[in-house]
Amino acid sequence: MAPRTPKRKSPGQRFAEQRLTGVDLARGAALLAMMATHLLPTIAPNAAGHAEPTWVGLVFSGRAAALFAVLAGVSLSLGRVPAAVNRLGLAFRAAVIAAVGLSLGMLQVDIAVILVQYAVLFWCAIPVLRLGQRALVLLSSAWILLAPIATFELRPWLLGSTDPARLGHNPMWPDLADPLKLVGDLFVTGFYPVIEWFAYLLVGLWIGRLQLRRWGVQVGLLCGGAAAAVLAKSAEWALMVPLGGRAALMETPQASQWPLDAMLQANLTGVDQSGSVWWLATAAPHSGTTLDLLHTVGTSAAILGAFLLVARIRPLERIGLLRPLAGAGGMTLTLYTVHVFAAASSEGGGTPGLEREGLLAVHIVAALSVGLLFRANGWRGPLEWATHGASRLGRIKQTTTARGSRAKSPLR
Repeated sequence: MAPRTPKRKSPGQRFAEQRLTGVDLARGAALLAMMATHLLPTIAPNAAGHAEPTWVGLVFSGRAAALFAVLAGVSLSLGRVPAAVNRLGLAFRAAVIAAVGLSLGMLQVDIAVILVQYAVLFWCAIPVLRLGQRALVLLSSAWILLAPIATFELRPWLLGSTDPARLGHNPMWPDLADPLKLVGDLFVTGFYPVIEWFAYLLVGLWIGRLQLRRWGVQVGLLCGGAAAAVLAKSAEWALMVPLGGRAALMETPQASQWPLDAMLQANLTGVDQSGSVWWLATAAPHSGTTLDLLHTVGTSAAILGAFLLVARIRPLERIGLLRPLAGAGGMTLTLYTVHVFAAASSEGGGTPGLEREGLLAVHIVAALSVGLLFRANGWRGPLEWATHGASRLGRIKQTTTARGSRAKSPLR
């Protein structure tokens, strides 16, 4: 009897097998955690009427978005054609993401949309894509140490000008008419300052160069990340409590304008961190300080390591428990965009009678269900197809340009 010809796999099946499941799981977790911080309060009044951090603020605030950014760097080192080879494709891919982000900025929604900054981070990564692991470790370490100091010095200067470089809203298409203010807001004064957040991408690039399929690397990420996170919080406690940092911040004008004690625990977004060098000593979520970056880099590495280890548990994969979350993680751009649109609709009265917790449950169930459907069929999300097409276009154009240059060169 003639041997059976192996069944040819579809492009969708080959695509699904190329993905590293643990990375998709971590990316899916980051998406769901960001949904929680978007739809549930991070600070709320207690029974006595005083502001205090909620469980969402204590667990997810700052860490979810940081994980999203670190995994962006990891993704640049993965795939059949790494970004270091396809730099023009990465630039085109980032342009698509920026266009989506600028469009979401037009919505009336109480969410700090990260996509434009996400795209700018990709553009900023192009010059460092070919760096080796040692260079990336040194650069990311220096960045974590020095970038917060740079923004601390630049921010008062940009905000003190006659036309302050702060948008006060998500970047949107009309902001392109004032490029200087837009650039200042994206890099220094906005919700996700690129100067500080570039540290996450650098760390992600380094992690992506590791042998992520190896058990020892996965355990190292989990343990090393957890140690870095604990070290950062321990250093913050030493600086803020015994050495008087928190007391000094409570004497600043900001303490009379904001519920600063709760915000230092849950979310420092919107607080003008100026007037005291003690702002640099906190590890508060979204403070962008060295200790905040170190803590959230550590939690991101630990979470990625944990999910890489979970993905090794074959029984979970066989019964399909990992597929919904991994599927959602494989199409985060599409699901994030739909989530923001849905949140804008609900803020406009689109979900009468539905509490915030119920709305979050709807968003999570929808994301996991759609993720499972697309994962089971080996599909990319619609916006993932758009970015993939842009990346392929860049690779074709880059290859064509390189061939043309070689053909014209007299030295062959």
